[in-house]
Amino acid sequence: MTAAPKVRVTDEEYLDRERRAETKSELINGEIVAMAGASARHIAITMSIGAALYQRIRTRRMPYLLLGTDQRVHVEATGLYTYPDVTVACGGPHFHPKHHDNLLNPTLIVEVLSPSTEAYDRGAKFAHYQTIPSLAEYVLISQTSHRVEHFRRLETGQWLLTVYEGDEASLDLPALGFAIPLAEIYEQLDILPEPPPT
Repeated sequence: MTAAPKVRVTDEEYLDRERRAETKSELINGEIVAMAGASARHIAITMSIGAALYQRIRTRRMPYLLLGTDQRVHVEATGLYTYPDVTVACGGPHFHPKHHDNLLNPTLIVEVLSPSTEAYDRGAKFAHYQTIPSLAEYVLISQTSHRVEHFRRLETGQWLLTVYEGDEASLDLPALGFAIPLAEIYEQLDILPEPPPT
């Protein structure tokens, strides 16, 4: 048996389908890849980090735009279209000149890790994100333990990893000028069942 040939689509074909679809998909190397639904733990963490970010950026003078899971980001250098869990654009958003519903200049991207996407979020997806000139910080949040990984772009272009663990730790976000306690990110999980073992 031979594998079925992969169907590649143009950006326009993908975006036309995506705008009419009831579920979200990414465009990776010309291929449409369906996104799985999120667990209650995933959604709770996403909402908590979004609320924590909003509480802090709403008092800042610089224009910040905080966006959630329905905001599509386009990585111009690689062609990726994707939906980060949380995105912040500093200094005003820039959208694709032709496809106005695609953000081009995130400063911060947050992904909540799931068993089915963790390897992709850490590897290939992060490689795509690293080509975004405006991206200063990339945050990965674990669902299974109170652990946050923070990648910060240095002036040399290298990425510095800092790991925060435990409720006493705080996620430092230098590009935004504040920190968020991990206890705040994880506070809603107390009323949810533990995730199944992997």
